[in-house]
Amino acid sequence: MKRVLIVGVVGLLTILFWPVLNDSGFGLLLDTSRVTRHASLSAEPTERHLANIRQLTFGNKNAEAYFSFSGNRLVFQSTNDWREQIQATSKTGGKSLGCYQMYVMDLESEAIRLVSTGVGATTCGYFFPGDRRVLYSSTHLVGPNCPPKPKVAGKYRWALDDYDIFSVRLDGQQIQRLTTTPGYDAEATVSPDGKTIVFTSVRDGDLDLYAMNLDGTHFRRLTQEIGYDGGAFFSPDSRRIVYRAFHPREPAEVDEYQALLAQKLVEPSRLELFVMQADGSDKRQVTANGASNFAPFFHPDGRRIIFSSNFPHPSLPLAGGGEGGGGGPPTFHLYLIGDDGAGLEQITFEGGFNSFPMFSPDGTKLVWISDRHAASRGEFNIFLADWVP
Repeated sequence: MKRVLIVGVVGLLTILFWPVLNDSGFGLLLDTSRVTRHASLSAEPTERHLANIRQLTFGNKNAEAYFSFSGNRLVFQSTNDWREQIQATSKTGGKSLGCYQMYVMDLESEAIRLVSTGVGATTCGYFFPGDRRVLYSSTHLVGPNCPPKPKVAGKYRWALDDYDIFSVRLDGQQIQRLTTTPGYDAEATVSPDGKTIVFTSVRDGDLDLYAMNLDGTHFRRLTQEIGYDGGAFFSPDSRRIVYRAFHPREPAEVDEYQALLAQKLVEPSRLELFVMQADGSDKRQVTANGASNFAPFFHPDGRRIIFSSNFPHPSLPLAGGGEGGGGGPPTFHLYLIGDDGAGLEQITFEGGFNSFPMFSPDGTKLVWISDRHAASRGEFNIFLADWVP
């Protein structure tokens, strides 16, 4: 069977992973013949930085899990349908939704509560200081249904749907709209000092990074280069920002990028990591390997960055034939690298897709998304581990 690349979800849930068509829009090429479910798992011997791994969700697609400021909760997006349950648990996934809703999980009890509206699509949740509210992006003002998926064109593309950023209490009440411009406003995170939101927007005609106050005021643009800038997170001291970017250089590349942008599409064939000051100054490139490097997050020491990448084989041919013949789906693992681009170290070795890592505020734990031990194609779950220095 010929396998083709199709679009996943905004927010780069499965960015540049090799998916195949299925009823839910995309699925992963997984060997499920030896799959078993475990709440507590052992790390691979090579995963020396990870201990006491816990699987927190089971079934469907769960992504972008981020710690509260206190470290005792997670906000995450999921296609599990917990909308009708006042307080669900991670063991009761239920049926799969067509797109993501936003949930908060208590790490002690593993109780889960819906915080989004239950309609439209959501992405990119994050806690506010004090842990009484979260922000997330949603399309629910456009309509109650999931946004249509872009047509398959043989290459990985994701849609820039009409997301706005919202703030809401943990009980889903008192929703507040923080962005009002047409188009894509998403990928928002909050600085550790609790003063600033950084996010990606097309408000000025390109995909750039912006900052704003917690109440949605005082917008300022941080990037100006042609191309995609996004997925930004602050350093532990809130003075710097790490982000992913694709900046086309050749005229033909620029034309192709802008033509897709006009169709509200992005084709991120290459993403490199950058760091800059929180005001947008002193931009420096960290990686230059031609791979898909994304989901960067600062190590607690503020000098290293953990991220996901399909390095060292970013251009493996399509499984089952494809250009070049043979080969298989490239794997995405977590890596550490110095903010100067030195000292690359691989962190995960199990599974075909590991991404969206975040250290707990005290630096003792790591949360990330993985397909390890998946029970079916297209399943992503949340994993939590003790971090071993």
